[in-house]
Amino acid sequence: MTTNSLQTDKTNQTDRIDPTDQKTILVAVTDIFFYTKVRDALMAKGYRIERARTQQDIAEKASAAIPSAFFLDMNDERLNAFQALDTLKADVRLKTIPILAFANHEEVDTFNRARALGVTKIVSRNEFSSRLKDLVEEVISDHQPAK
Repeated sequence: MTTNSLQTDKTNQTDRIDPTDQKTILVAVTDIFFYTKVRDALMAKGYRIERARTQQDIAEKASAAIPSAFFLDMNDERLNAFQALDTLKADVRLKTIPILAFANHEEVDTFNRARALGVTKIVSRNEFSSRLKDLVEEVISDHQPAK
């Protein structure tokens, strides 16, 4: 294998979701600074992060390989979080993906509606930021299939 093909292989590994990788997390957030914080924290724990920036990204990336979890910013004005939830829950292959959502703590209606749409766990933005690693383990471990 040439150096050039090794470089291409490495590039391809970071550009696609591995369908057998159970540590891939799909993160739907458009704020680059917040995404970077989430990515850095989770990559340090061995997770592979895939970012969804649009409704189409959410459907395509979730369908390409079933991620072990999906994170959703309920307050992201560029994404319709409720539509994203409808998309995931409508697909029989995707509806069992654990979903960790976060929103502004004062938005009680958003919390209630997200729960009604099947979010595994919804927390305040502050809790999401401060307890991210614990929340990830909690949400994923609660949805592990029985052996």
